[in-house]
Amino acid sequence: MTRPLIPDSLVQEEGGTIALVVMDGVGGLPHPETGRTELETARTPNLDALAEESSLGMLTPVLPGVTPGSGPGHLSLFGYDPLEFLVGRGALSALGVGFELEPGDLAIRLNLATLDGEGRVLDRRAGRPPDSEARAVVERLRTEVTPPKGVELHILHEKEHRAVMVLRGEGLRDDLQDTDPQKEGVAPLPPKAFRTEAEPTQRLLEELLDRIRSVLEDEDTVTGVLARGYALYQGFPSLEERFGLRGVAVARYPMYRGVARLVGMESAGEPDSDAAAVELLGEVFGRYDFHFLHFKAPDARGEDGDFHAKVEAIEAVDALVPEIRASGPDVLLITGDHSTPAALRAHSWHSVPVLLHSAWARPTEGAFSESAARRGDLGTLEAKYLMSLALAHAGRLQKFGA
Repeated sequence: MTRPLIPDSLVQEEGGTIALVVMDGVGGLPHPETGRTELETARTPNLDALAEESSLGMLTPVLPGVTPGSGPGHLSLFGYDPLEFLVGRGALSALGVGFELEPGDLAIRLNLATLDGEGRVLDRRAGRPPDSEARAVVERLRTEVTPPKGVELHILHEKEHRAVMVLRGEGLRDDLQDTDPQKEGVAPLPPKAFRTEAEPTQRLLEELLDRIRSVLEDEDTVTGVLARGYALYQGFPSLEERFGLRGVAVARYPMYRGVARLVGMESAGEPDSDAAAVELLGEVFGRYDFHFLHFKAPDARGEDGDFHAKVEAIEAVDALVPEIRASGPDVLLITGDHSTPAALRAHSWHSVPVLLHSAWARPTEGAFSESAARRGDLGTLEAKYLMSLALAHAGRLQKFGA
């Protein structure tokens, strides 16, 4: 049994309110012409003003050199050791769209994709179809794909090209190879079993993917799916059980509502814009102890490889900071779940800046950036310890020892 990050005896259920703002993928790399990262290039007067009153530092999401997925990145920020609490993206997607998973369910993230006549991937995201078109395709799969005997099948749309498939049956396993090759021009990979015990699940998934391809062969754009993020659901202890916190999530994308539900947070709703998300935060603020607000755009633009678009996405978040502060959290945390440098067009292993604002912060710099954060009061921390700092600043931790 692993040692808890915070002894239960130290946690107090009474104390201040905490807000965690996640600018997904905010960390970056220097532009070759300027030597400044996307965050350092962005005009962020509100974040910089907040930094003047805050402690700064850097977070290592998992381990040095390890590139985190979105699930592990967020679990670390919520105070869960990502090496102990393992979860595949499929479970997060299923929970995010409101599906009630049961222990033993196998949840699989699907990318709607475009395959050519030879079965090669032309577009891993099928041109990012609008939700209305993608939902129509998923509804067709839901009604026309029949599961093998003894298996219950659910296929649900998530957002744009993203969908989720849930299998319910006996003896399912998740130790399978993703079929997404992560590049175009090649065929999808087989869902190869990594252990003998997973071979029956491999055969089941192969059969289902063949049936899906048969149903989609007459579609114009979405002509196949790519399976990834397998997750055999078991359930996690909640934030309230571990830290005495009632939590709420405000996130536009289902996957992030899913990771919040995994640890017992409620969802405030489904805002259709970042501005609406901040407004929703204000409406629910104070009914909960812990408030999680998510912004996706910096990560998406980083994965597009568009440095300047990522700069603009960061600036758009900065414009919302005054309204976030107006909610009045006793502790305000602003950080990322991982870095997504535009130069890499993908998540990276680089540490991410973190800002901690409270009445007990020790300011050291007047800017929110990687270079300022490296010189900050907090130093470089494993992200899983951010929660203990938040609890301390909120007056929710007792003294340790006599």
